[in-house]
Amino acid sequence: MTNLAAVPTVSAVEPALQVAVIIPIYNGAADLPDLLSCLEQQTVPQAQVEYWLVDNNSTDSTAEVLQAFTANAARTNFHWLRETNIQSAYAARNTGIKATQADILVFTDADCRPQPDWLCHLLQPFTDPKVGIVAGEVAALPGHTLLERYADRHATLSQKHTLAHPFYPYGQTANLAVRRHSLIQVGLFRPYLTTGGDADLCWRILQQSDWQIHFAEQAIVQHRHRSTLGDLRSQWRRYGRSNRYLHELHGVSLAKELTWMDWIYRWSRWLLKELPSAVTKVNTRGTGISGWIDAMLDTPLNLICQQARAQGQRQAKLPLAAQEIDQDFHPVDSVSMAPPQSVQ
Repeated sequence: MTNLAAVPTVSAVEPALQVAVIIPIYNGAADLPDLLSCLEQQTVPQAQVEYWLVDNNSTDSTAEVLQAFTANAARTNFHWLRETNIQSAYAARNTGIKATQADILVFTDADCRPQPDWLCHLLQPFTDPKVGIVAGEVAALPGHTLLERYADRHATLSQKHTLAHPFYPYGQTANLAVRRHSLIQVGLFRPYLTTGGDADLCWRILQQSDWQIHFAEQAIVQHRHRSTLGDLRSQWRRYGRSNRYLHELHGVSLAKELTWMDWIYRWSRWLLKELPSAVTKVNTRGTGISGWIDAMLDTPLNLICQQARAQGQRQAKLPLAAQEIDQDFHPVDSVSMAPPQSVQ
């Protein structure tokens, strides 16, 4: 049972729903101007939405940017919070959850760029009272490097991958909305988890309740692909750590690691079959040099990603504290409203 709902498209957002958009921020000063501009351009009535911007111990000028932005008296629905106790995006999200009484809790990240009708499309499925989780799509910002083109060809960021997970579907917190009542039933995010918390939360909701999950494909946020090999490997190591944590928390299968025979076969196939085929396509179909380079590098990059994921999965160890589920919906002393005064 996947609990994946098929919800008909509706023409308007339910006006009775109060919505809170919660965004954890760590050293996000460079991303905040574009993000905040995207939030102000949302087509949903601003009176229906509040934005909770949670600074998680940033060491750059994040605090100054947020202070200056929220000091504007016209931005009464933008709020700045601090989570200073736990260094984790999930703890920061919990801080935002505790600060609001909104019916629908929406999550995205500081380096995402929501399109103007993002919230409108993301909220529409909640008109079905059976829907408790809605995942929107994560698309790529324009990129031109080899690695960005590689990730774009494989739709690395797309929620279609996570929604097709063989254990249960889930949505990434880059673009996710849940009913507040579902969290009252199963608890908040695990605050000490550093990756995999979005899957964990969705799976607890789907396993412990009758709520369904829906994919709002037109609710789009854009995100940058990794543009350096180091960042790409780091991304896939994090995927591996996430899989290890979810294996320990939920018993999901670990990703199969390639054997030496697998490596020899894949590299031999690439050298003897895929490279000559790519050359032939350039000569006979006029695919161009960039297309040839992309085809030539596809298998090596696949193998690099698989190796990084295997490394992350093999080396990860779930911290004992990460098993804790935050059940408290009330603000705690370590959670502070940021000072309202403007920057001088």
